[in-house]
Amino acid sequence: MSQLYSNSIFWIDVDKINPNPFQPRREFEATKLKDLSDSIRMYGVLQPLVVSRVEHEKPDGGLMVEYELIAGERRLRASKLAGLTQVPVVVRVGDDNLMKLELAIIENLQREDLNAVERARAFYRFVNEFKYTHAQIGTKMGKSREYVSNTLRLLQLPEEILNALSEGKITEGHTRPIMMLQDRPEEQMVLFKEILYKKITVREAEKIARKIAFDRVRKVEYMPDPEINE
Repeated sequence: MSQLYSNSIFWIDVDKINPNPFQPRREFEATKLKDLSDSIRMYGVLQPLVVSRVEHEKPDGGLMVEYELIAGERRLRASKLAGLTQVPVVVRVGDDNLMKLELAIIENLQREDLNAVERARAFYRFVNEFKYTHAQIGTKMGKSREYVSNTLRLLQLPEEILNALSEGKITEGHTRPIMMLQDRPEEQMVLFKEILYKKITVREAEKIARKIAFDRVRKVEYMPDPEINE
């Protein structure tokens, strides 16, 4: 039965496919979704979605079959937008929660669909829920351990900055100088506002962050010794 599902494409009602609870992607651009919907309306769904089969026992003893989406969230949303009642799917069996998360993340990474914050939160789920090390995540995702660690560091930023990064108002490069002021929250927010409203470049932001850090060190060096004062 497992072999039958793995090698076959089925047509399933869109209403029977539930969202993937492990889907790391949260932002779906309306314009691109409409473009995909128009394409699907004209040519159909060219690449099947990937789902897992979920069986629920009914109160009367029978079985109710539903499907949980693993890969193809944009295609499912666009298909609904196009008015399709059924979509082609490949049914996977035997996947645990970890595998569902891996498949969802890998599909988005391969398509470069995840923004930096979604990627960081996805990596955090590997660490928090499945106790993966940064090196293990890197191996799974085809990235270096340093890449994973630097991505996870983004989650230390205030929510306002993370939202701006998710919405494309600042770039991932801008977060580096912002992170340099981690222990100076007020100055960190001032630099963030400078980037946001004055549209300064990453290089300019780095110069400002270094100057603030240098002035802070120099101020400490020139502070009088409390014992001498006494």
